[in-house]
Amino acid sequence: MKNNIKNKKSALSSTKEKRGERSAAIEIHKKSLVMNLILLVFSVGICFIAAAIGSLFTIANIPAWYATLAKPFFAPPNWLFGPAWTVLYFLMGVSLYLVLKKVNLRKILGRIAIELFALQLLLNVFWSILFFGLKSPFLGVLGIVALWFSIAGTIISFKRISRKAMYLLVPYILWVSFASALNAAVWVLNP
Repeated sequence: MKNNIKNKKSALSSTKEKRGERSAAIEIHKKSLVMNLILLVFSVGICFIAAAIGSLFTIANIPAWYATLAKPFFAPPNWLFGPAWTVLYFLMGVSLYLVLKKVNLRKILGRIAIELFALQLLLNVFWSILFFGLKSPFLGVLGIVALWFSIAGTIISFKRISRKAMYLLVPYILWVSFASALNAAVWVLNP
């Protein structure tokens, strides 16, 4: 009988321990979800901050200056640029998030990947300053070529960390490839 009571107490104690372990695991999972959400908001937010800075040079100059330029036959309507860039900045942010979740910033591969991402984001803003702020299609061509190569480098470095992150940047480099051709054509048509 004493053994039976001991076994019941032991089983009850074991059940309480398991509940405690489950509660602790749930708490860790909740904290992990919150941290991931914070990291996602940070990653996407950084990209939209860059977008906002670039737009300071772009928005006013689209109707005032860009609309007056001769453009090639393949130039999209002006209204398309805002939605396209919004999607691209969001994809960039999610891509950054996926890499930050996996990367060890103390290792060279992780640092290079994040530095390349930061460089392309900086060059993205810089292109808006060159093309729209300075109203220089020629300087825009120089800036967008540098931007294209920095995006390519980012894609290559992200591939080693997260293929999903790499694939999320493909629409971006395709758009910048198109924008490069458009920028060059505007430069040629507006000497």
